[in-house]
Amino acid sequence: MDPGVPYSISNSKVPYILLGLLLFCFNLTGNKAMAQDADTLTTDTSKSEYPLLPKNPKKATILSAVLPGAGQVYNGKAWKVPLIYGGLITDIYFINFNNRRYQIFREALADFDDGNTTDFPSLNRDGLVRNVNYWRSNRDLCYLVLVGIYALNIIDANVDAHLSGFDVSDDIALKFEPHYERFSSNNTSVGLSVKLYF
Repeated sequence: MDPGVPYSISNSKVPYILLGLLLFCFNLTGNKAMAQDADTLTTDTSKSEYPLLPKNPKKATILSAVLPGAGQVYNGKAWKVPLIYGGLITDIYFINFNNRRYQIFREALADFDDGNTTDFPSLNRDGLVRNVNYWRSNRDLCYLVLVGIYALNIIDANVDAHLSGFDVSDDIALKFEPHYERFSSNNTSVGLSVKLYF
């Protein structure tokens, strides 16, 4: 490792880190079926944890964890899938962009330390180090955003499945109506009333 270049995560380690985070998320879901004996497992749907909900939150969560957007499709909110993948693809683009810039400035810093000419003759060593740190921190922040988008995908699927049993029928209504009231012969009140119908 070059002493002039700050330590960073190499590109070959990133897939292993993301795989580790994915496995960690699966571990947090607490799959109870693994703890039970094989002979006690049943496929009886009447003993579901969420018998009153049309959609199973656990199933939606697992689907979104395995394939981002699958839980949203299961919940009937397929319009969210392009948003999820748009966010993921945009973030991956910025990870690659920031990583390319980081690699360019890192090589320029190594060339400067070796006494070779660099692609940035107007920058001294401090300027090169600032650029290396700037582009590396941007890349690392984009990795955190990628994990955040993935986590929000899972959380959204879970919350939508929990809210699948929420009553949004037409029997509930909120209406704004004009209000006119006469208190006496010369005292009247004009306003707006809010009425909630059940």
